[in-house]
Amino acid sequence: MAENEIKKIAVLTSGGDAPGMNATIRAVVRTATYRGIKVVGVRKGFSGLIHGEIEDLSPRSVSDTIHRGGTILLTARCPEMMTKEGQDKAATLCNILGLDALIVIGGDGSLTGALELSKRGVNIIGIPATIDLDLCCSDYTIGFDTAVNTGMDAINKIRDTSTSHERCSIVEVMGRNAGYLALWCSVAGGAEDVLIPEDKTGDINRVINLILENRSKGKKHNLIIVAEGIGGSVAMAKEIERVTGITTRATILGYLQRGGAPTATDRMHASVMGYNAIECLAAGEKNRIIIYKDGKHSSVDLEEGLNTQKDYDPSMYNMVKILSI
Repeated sequence: MAENEIKKIAVLTSGGDAPGMNATIRAVVRTATYRGIKVVGVRKGFSGLIHGEIEDLSPRSVSDTIHRGGTILLTARCPEMMTKEGQDKAATLCNILGLDALIVIGGDGSLTGALELSKRGVNIIGIPATIDLDLCCSDYTIGFDTAVNTGMDAINKIRDTSTSHERCSIVEVMGRNAGYLALWCSVAGGAEDVLIPEDKTGDINRVINLILENRSKGKKHNLIIVAEGIGGSVAMAKEIERVTGITTRATILGYLQRGGAPTATDRMHASVMGYNAIECLAAGEKNRIIIYKDGKHSSVDLEEGLNTQKDYDPSMYNMVKILSI
C-alpha cells in the first residue's frame, strides 16, 4: 500500500486502560494529519467498533491530553469480540467505514482480537499498552513505568507506618498472571520477599521462615510483595500473624496502579510508538505490532509477535533475595 492510497484510518483503545494511551492517540492523530490521512476514533474499544460508536479526530481534539491518564476514547471488555459473529461484524464495520487500517492500542487480549480482524482483511497496526508488561514480543509496554512508580509511592508510605508499628506488610500489586510489575516494585521498594506466578518455589511457609529469621536478626519490619496472579494476600496476612505473633496487614493496590498521569518514560514510548504506527502504514506495511526491543523501536508481524514466547528469567527474582539481606 503506497502512502497516497492511505486515506482513512481508525484508532481504538481496548482492554484495561494504561497510562500513556492518550499520548499514543495524540501521536497517531497528529502524525496521520501531517501525512494527510483522516482519522476517526472508536469509542469503547471493540464494543464501539461493533456498534458503530465513531467520532472524527483532529489535532485539536487531542490537545492537552498527553499528560492525562486513562483514555479519552474510553475502553471496555467485549465478550462479543471473542465470537466469530462479533469478529465478522467488526470487520464488516471496518469495510463500511472505508478504513485503510485500524490501529489497536492495548494488551495481548486486544491484539489477539485484532489478529482475527486481520484474517478478515482488515489492515491492523497494534501498539502494546498494558501495565502488565506481558506481551512477549516487546521489551516494553505503555503504562508499565507509571504503574511501577505508583506502586513504589504506595509502598514507601506503607513502609513508613509498618516501621513505626514494627509490623509486617503484605502489598498485592496488579499484573494479572505476570510477575513483572511485582518484581520491579519489589526491587524499587526494597522488599524482603516477593511472590510471583512464574516462580514455583514461593509459598507462605517460606515467607514465614524468612520473617522469623529476620526477627532473630533484629529486623523491625518486613515488606512482602505479592503478584495479583498469586493473590490471597488477606488470608496470607492472617496466617503470618497467627504463626509469628507479628501484627501483619495486607494492602491490595488494585486499580490505583492503572490510573494517574503517565511518567516521562511512558509519554516518550507512547509518542514514538504512535508516530511509528503511522510511519509503518506510510511505508506500505500491513498487520504489524510496534515494539521496543533491545533498546530500539521497530515492528514485527502481528501473528508472529503474538505467538512469541518468553522464557522466565529468574535473575531479578534472585536479586530481590540478595538485596533483602
